[in-house]
Amino acid sequence: MDIQTPAPPPEGCISCEVVDTHILLIGINRPAKRNGWTPRMFRELAEAYTRLDDEPDLRVGVLHAFGDHFTAGLDLPQVVEHLRRGEKLAPMGLVEPHDFGLPGYRRRTKPMVAAVKGICYTVGIELMLGADITVAADDCRFSQMEVQRCILPTGGATLRMPERAGVGNALLHLLTADEFDAAEAYRCNFVQKVVPAAEVLDVALGIARRIAAQAPQAVVATRLNVLKAIELGQAAAVADFGPVQQRLQTTEDAAEGVRAFVERRPARFTGR
Repeated sequence: MDIQTPAPPPEGCISCEVVDTHILLIGINRPAKRNGWTPRMFRELAEAYTRLDDEPDLRVGVLHAFGDHFTAGLDLPQVVEHLRRGEKLAPMGLVEPHDFGLPGYRRRTKPMVAAVKGICYTVGIELMLGADITVAADDCRFSQMEVQRCILPTGGATLRMPERAGVGNALLHLLTADEFDAAEAYRCNFVQKVVPAAEVLDVALGIARRIAAQAPQAVVATRLNVLKAIELGQAAAVADFGPVQQRLQTTEDAAEGVRAFVERRPARFTGR
């Protein structure tokens, strides 16, 4: 998909576009600075994630970046004072894009696909790990380099890297601040697909379209059940099976799913 880069302000911004009615394309837009993150960009990203959850027609988000690189990480001169004061860079009450349950923030309910390319450092890795599915370009270069700057990774890397790759693989990259490629990210289960750089956004959008074609309430329920199993354990997830299944079966979409099965046609889901 060819998209025009909207001209960003010097401090960057997050550009949003609705695709195919149901997909929110969320663009990291500061290519002149390798998409280095500023306070404004964190605020607008939280607003975009909140929009995804709040607008009924939107079913799935795709996070991508303008320019050649996903992000070189934090623009330290612009955020260092916030780090020293322990200030959050996204307003409370919104959906927090890293999605690990910070007090005062909402959790995202709808799925997010990340499309990463070029340099993907620090916060970039944490955002893709906070998404649900990641497509990486074969030219990606990853590094979780906070220890080089005497910073603790607080966007989820210390939680999700060991969850995905095991403690040893996680600490290999967290403690050495090394740079690794897309093949290593795939080996560690940090990304789900590796494709040529020219195809990364199209592949991510293809996955999003497949998700958007499914029953929206079932998609949300399935995603949340997986997260509950990871975060609270198998018993907590199993306890939801009966009540959630009963609720889903009272929806119009459940009836449409049965009709589509009987009539041997694709279902036309409305989210109701």
